[in-house]
Amino acid sequence: QVQLVESGGGLVQAGGSLRLSCAASGIIFGLSAMSWYRQAPGKQREFVATLTTGGNTNYADSVKGRFTIARDGTKNTVHLQMSSLQREDTGTYYCNFRRMVSAITYDSWGQGTQVTVSS
Repeated sequence: QVQLVESGGGLVQAGGSLRLSCAASGIIFGLSAMSWYRQAPGKQREFVATLTTGGNTNYADSVKGRFTIARDGTKNTVHLQMSSLQREDTGTYYCNFRRMVSAITYDSWGQGTQVTVSS
């Protein structure tokens, strides 16, 4: 079982930056993508960014040009660099690792890290 631990959240003023990290424990077979999602109070969890093991990235329109997802070399660690933060970026950020083994998809989630952007 894959265990994910996020870190790096906190309180930041609008216009500031934060770097989130997500570290996975153990050996991960069939890893296909690493992603970040977020959930604001009273709202559904939404997609933020993804990085496939092939190196392709995709971002939500709301964060394009401001957020960057990157893997820490060959380690099972993924970062989300967030710049020009806005109040709308406030929420709990969750890391997701997706694996595909024998055509079956497995999703693992971290416990979340809180990001609060103040005006």
